[in-house]
Amino acid sequence: MSDESQIRDTVQTYFECMYESSADKVHAAFHPNAKITGYLEDGLHEMSVDDFAGFVTAQQPSPKEKGDSDRIDIVSMVIAGNIAAVQVRDDYLGMTFLDSLNLLKSDDQWTIYNKLFHVES
Repeated sequence: MSDESQIRDTVQTYFECMYESSADKVHAAFHPNAKITGYLEDGLHEMSVDDFAGFVTAQQPSPKEKGDSDRIDIVSMVIAGNIAAVQVRDDYLGMTFLDSLNLLKSDDQWTIYNKLFHVES
């Protein structure tokens, strides 16, 4: 499988972790040392992978169970050796986000090492 295909699979798993409220998929998509950072209405949020997994699983019923939008679009992707930068636009919890995902390839597996998020609407 090509690097681009593997990265697309990781991005899909990333979206599914939120859409399905799945901690297992959070841990599958993210490197254990990853950071998740961005602004919501109440200010700056900084999370570890475990913090993010807890946030995601607390969304009950899951967005999928509620029938929420499952839109995720890859806006851009740049691959350079064992690193990649992917911007995605997705709908989550009634908001539209622009996420910047930095990925790292280690042991032939692509994982998200850093996520910056911005609420567009």
